[in-house]
Amino acid sequence: MIDAAEVIRNETSILFVTLDSLRYDVARAVMRAGQTPRLAKLLPGGAWEERRTPGTFTLPAHMAFFSGFLPKLPQPVQPPRLWECRPPAFKTVDQGTFVFDAPNLLTGLAQHGYRTVCIGGVTYFSRETPLGSVLPGMFHEDHWRPEFCSPEPDSTRHQVAQALVIAEQYPSRPLFLFVNVSATHVPHGHYTGDSKDSWQSQAAALAYADEHLGHLVDGLTRTKRWLIIMCADHGDAFGEDGYHGRGIAHPSVLNVPYAALLSE
Repeated sequence: MIDAAEVIRNETSILFVTLDSLRYDVARAVMRAGQTPRLAKLLPGGAWEERRTPGTFTLPAHMAFFSGFLPKLPQPVQPPRLWECRPPAFKTVDQGTFVFDAPNLLTGLAQHGYRTVCIGGVTYFSRETPLGSVLPGMFHEDHWRPEFCSPEPDSTRHQVAQALVIAEQYPSRPLFLFVNVSATHVPHGHYTGDSKDSWQSQAAALAYADEHLGHLVDGLTRTKRWLIIMCADHGDAFGEDGYHGRGIAHPSVLNVPYAALLSE
């Protein structure tokens, strides 16, 4: 079990990656097929945990994440949370939970000396609209370019390159480095040469992103220890029970992959 309170006390940098729209069944199948070898070496036990998202599309899911509510296990009893906002006086919090006395995690980490940086992916992080400025506006600095977004077939490589540049700028300061991987968000049919998005093209998108995510983790952990959290914000329906897309309470949308670990 990760003691997040100790992580913060030790000023350990944090990498938080959301694989946008990635379904749990896709992530599990691609892992079992050996198509994500870099992630297989990284994730505890070489496998994803199945969890339930607190939000069914990008905006509410990330608002929940940044408020301390990460995806939960599909069971009645939950492990202690990694972090949460200071609770009311009557609530008891596990001593390993990082409690931040702020309205959101980013502000709470900043109070402990962290530099918070967002590497955007989908347009909710683009600042192209007022709504698209809400999430990136929570960070000290945010970065987004069109080549970071899902229509670009090599988006993850561009995002990882930017993330590594940022990390090099703060070698001695603890970072909260957030990367919203857009490759697994529609459109991803280009990974299978299809004009339509599908379960298969999302699987191909994840297989593409694997090498670059491995490169990111290798680059960050070469010189210091990191807490690494990877998960999807939500899934995507590709016709199951007649449903398509996200923003709906369907198992294909609610079930997401999750992993958390401390690097060596």
